[in-house]
Amino acid sequence: MRVTLSSFVVGLLLSYSMSDSNTTNFTNPSTFILLGIPGLEAAHIWMSIPFCAMYIIAILGNFAIMFIVKREPSLHEPMYYFLCMLAVSDMVLSTSILPKMLSIFWFNSRDISFYACLTQLYFIHCFSAIESGIFLAMAFDRYVAICDPLRHFNILTNPMVVKTGLAVGLRGGLLILPYPLLARQWPYCRTNIIPHSFCEHIAVVKLACADIRISSYYSLSVAFFVIGIDVLFITVSYTQILRAIFRLPTKDARLKTFGTCSSHVCVILAFYIPTLFSSITHRFSHNVPLHFQILIANMYLLVPPMLNPIIYGVRTKQIRDRLLHLFTRKWT
Repeated sequence: MRVTLSSFVVGLLLSYSMSDSNTTNFTNPSTFILLGIPGLEAAHIWMSIPFCAMYIIAILGNFAIMFIVKREPSLHEPMYYFLCMLAVSDMVLSTSILPKMLSIFWFNSRDISFYACLTQLYFIHCFSAIESGIFLAMAFDRYVAICDPLRHFNILTNPMVVKTGLAVGLRGGLLILPYPLLARQWPYCRTNIIPHSFCEHIAVVKLACADIRISSYYSLSVAFFVIGIDVLFITVSYTQILRAIFRLPTKDARLKTFGTCSSHVCVILAFYIPTLFSSITHRFSHNVPLHFQILIANMYLLVPPMLNPIIYGVRTKQIRDRLLHLFTRKWT
């Protein structure tokens, strides 16, 4: 009965917007309306609990990683610098969607201004691209450290790490910049209601009453260029790493060397698998319920930022030991 009632409310909002669009020009709508998770409005309060918990863990965990790396001189190495970049990206990415999502769930505050929506859209996709680039940089770092260890610190110097971080940030920022610029140009004469919990690019441009193929094709091209190429080079790097590991003379040496890469492998899988699944269901699986698509989209933006500091904190000995040292010193 609750689902039926909520569906009726969503339909009423949509029909109201459609009828209102006959007399109102949405070419430059002042606001969009985010519906949260259509069909599950009755469960918004309960769903906010795990989302809020994931956000708190992500913020505290990633801040702890940066604090430990800053305080511990033995961690001033390229791998941990890249890990700090990943932590910053994770915090920005989760902060881009959680505050507004919680305001929808808790206070039914569904309005978001047109330009705030485009800004959120930009930050979400920009930092997703940046995160993918950081994973590629971390894979290259592990490749050099294992396959050419004598030249590791000669290749990945501090200036080189800074330049790599800037290049990753510029690539993400420039490639995603056309997303909001193109979305701003489309006329929105149908409705200003977004059946989503945040301003996802395709969900926004689908509202335009124009031919949006240029936006759709460009976003597919960016996804192929960023994720496709990054995954390809990460795969090549780890293929070479595995070959080098299996050539080591003893089992203990192989296990120890692979242990230095296991954390990175885990966070890569935690990022790319949900991203790929969400992209496929959103674009091609028209029979998948809308609320399920939106839940998956939320999870792929919230789960990796929460898992990354946990994985690195548990599986990286230096970080784990430093965490234990901080807590034991605090409570003794």
